[in-house]
Amino acid sequence: CFQAILLLALTVFLLAIFLNVDIRLLMSFLGDKAEGPPITNVMFLKTHKTASSTVLNILFRFAETNNLSVALPVGSQFHLGYPWLFLARYVEGVEPSGPKQHFNIMCNHLRFNLPEVQKVMPKDTFYFSILRNPVFQLESSFVYYKDHTPAFRGVTSLEAFLASPWTYYNWSLGLSNIYTRNNMWFDLGFDNNAPAEEGYVRASLAAVEQRFQLVLIAEHFDESMVLLRRLLHWRLDDVVSFSLNSRSRRTVTSLTPEGQERAQRWCALDWRLYQHFNRTFWAKVHAELGLQRLRAEVELLRVRRRELEALCLQDGGPKNQLQITDRLLRPYQSGKANILGYNLRLGLDNQTLQMCRRMVMPELQYMAHLYTLQFPEKPPKKIPFLEE
Repeated sequence: CFQAILLLALTVFLLAIFLNVDIRLLMSFLGDKAEGPPITNVMFLKTHKTASSTVLNILFRFAETNNLSVALPVGSQFHLGYPWLFLARYVEGVEPSGPKQHFNIMCNHLRFNLPEVQKVMPKDTFYFSILRNPVFQLESSFVYYKDHTPAFRGVTSLEAFLASPWTYYNWSLGLSNIYTRNNMWFDLGFDNNAPAEEGYVRASLAAVEQRFQLVLIAEHFDESMVLLRRLLHWRLDDVVSFSLNSRSRRTVTSLTPEGQERAQRWCALDWRLYQHFNRTFWAKVHAELGLQRLRAEVELLRVRRRELEALCLQDGGPKNQLQITDRLLRPYQSGKANILGYNLRLGLDNQTLQMCRRMVMPELQYMAHLYTLQFPEKPPKKIPFLEE
């Protein structure tokens, strides 16, 4: 016993030297103790093509592990009324006369409409969202939604579209083209075709900042998870994840410098949104953690992710759809994207298998699973591409 304790102490000491962090700070992390009871009423505005599917998986797992209720789409639907502004009646279990219960977690795609969200979420709900650099977000949308939106359908490349966007973009088509311009701004409930006038932009940013306690940044995903964990008082394992709904590298295109500048101008509202909340994110990091503690906690998060990858994943990484042996773990494919998924290691014990399976379960399958758990008396949700 003494030798085991001595070995553990030596390991901690060496790890602290390796990470160049204060030994007392590292020891406090290893306890994995949250400051205060965990927050269990959470609303996540799931923006498009921003790593939001990975965040959704984290929330679904937390809800299932802690037996929490989730505001799920009614009937056979998979979105909460998107792209229409959210209404409470889009949630399963809400009666025509109004909701008879509040839910703990809301995280499916919706277009934000605060008064209606407040009808189904408690007053003490923690609101957060995630943003991505609009240049990269637009590139991802072009690949993913190319077959679904008129403005992208008739053009060969995003560079060609950005060289003359009004040749392809018809604003009068309204909701048909929402993925092609200021899509994150649209998801927040604003007009994605509005002029980027200073007064309007400032007022809109202030409204978002007043409602959302935190806005994450996709380019700093691990840092975002560390800050989210701290604010929600969750454990480390609650925010460890594998990347979901990501594309293979061969389907990612890098825009030229001219193309990137055009994308910023074309999505000027999203660009202002991203710049503003990138600043507020780092301000919160400094206020809540400081850079030294942030670096140490990010490293612990990554170490834990690598441990779970070795434990759960066959070959340790993502696979394309044809390589995934369990068809129930195959992600939905859209447009020209090649969406990756995972194979689980063989021979896992039942408890480990269930934990690992939750971590790699694609969005649609996990939602259908939770729907059956919450509403066993209702017909299960059917996932069309799995039935082909």
